[in-house]
Amino acid sequence: MAEPAEERTMALRLGVILPRVFVVVIVALLATATITFAAETRGGPVVQPAQTAARQILLVPDVRGQAYVFAKSTLEEAGFAWRLSGGAQGYAANLVSSQSPAPGSRVYDTGAPTILLSLSANSSYPQAGTPENASSFAGTPLRLVGVVSKAKVKAKVKAKAKAKVKTKVKTKAKKTAAPRHKPVVKKRVAPKPKPKPKPAVKQPARPPAFVVPGAKAEPMDEAPLTTRAKNLDTWLSTHRKPTNENVRYWLYQHAWIVTGAHLGWWHGTQALETLIAVDRKVERYWGIGKRSERVARAALAEVRKKSR
Repeated sequence: MAEPAEERTMALRLGVILPRVFVVVIVALLATATITFAAETRGGPVVQPAQTAARQILLVPDVRGQAYVFAKSTLEEAGFAWRLSGGAQGYAANLVSSQSPAPGSRVYDTGAPTILLSLSANSSYPQAGTPENASSFAGTPLRLVGVVSKAKVKAKVKAKAKAKVKTKVKTKAKKTAAPRHKPVVKKRVAPKPKPKPKPAVKQPARPPAFVVPGAKAEPMDEAPLTTRAKNLDTWLSTHRKPTNENVRYWLYQHAWIVTGAHLGWWHGTQALETLIAVDRKVERYWGIGKRSERVARAALAEVRKKSR
């Protein structure tokens, strides 16, 4: 009879202990899940995306009416690429008749924004050699400044309205504030500055032979016309065959020297005299150049007349 009584006692104890153990296990599991969830949801500091630097803005230069050889250098110096969209082929002496976008347009610096040009043929020069109808480097898309989406415009309007409300509230608060008495400070009379001597006017390194109103100034980062003509003479002595590349190079330099002399650039007369001698050699070596020599002689007569 003693064994059944002990079994009943053990059963009662288990009935009391098991629910408590179950509760302890559940609480431990809940605590572990809470700690894990907190560890997972605790993130590091929010990294704000770096603000992009303000894009540089370029101003489209005016190359209309310029010789193609000068228009190319002007656009390249200003940070632009170019491409012909119509008209004559890209020979050095041809003139720019139109451009797109218009001069003075403001565009974003996308690398080398592409300007579209249209040329008109210059009857004073032969259309010989291989034309250059685009820049030697790849251009990038052109994006005009001022094209803003409607969403950005609305955001700007709301921001301005909020700013106006804040400024009104601040001005009202300033008006209601009690006036403060400022101490009177005596102003010291400063002695009159002595007039500085005027600096001496520096003469340009290459004074022009004459001034043409509105003409392109001689670029100081380019070789003078006299040096360019002498270099052309030296180059011709080692290029005796009239290949397309050689003819194009000669016409390019010829147009540069003649146009620069017409604009009154430094020592244009001496450069034209050297150029005429080069044209004579071209006639002997290549069998061409008589027409270009006549152009150089006419330019020399005009430059001598304007230089007096």
